[in-house]
Amino acid sequence: MKKTILRSQELTCPSCIAKIEKALKSIDGVSDARVYFSSGKIEVAHDPAKVQAAQLIQAVQSVGYAASESAF
Repeated sequence: MKKTILRSQELTCPSCIAKIEKALKSIDGVSDARVYFSSGKIEVAHDPAKVQAAQLIQAVQSVGYAASESAF
């Protein structure tokens, strides 16, 4: 498993967290996703053979939030 860190500055409510986590966890190859509201940090544990960072970003964007890869 690989951990990819994303960042989003558009988190305004707890439902944002639920939407993003659900979108990420629905991707084949993602084993866990955690969103930290106060920092905008999104940690995603995934199989790099099945999913890449660009797909994770696209999943976040698909539910209406901007995201980018981050070293955090």
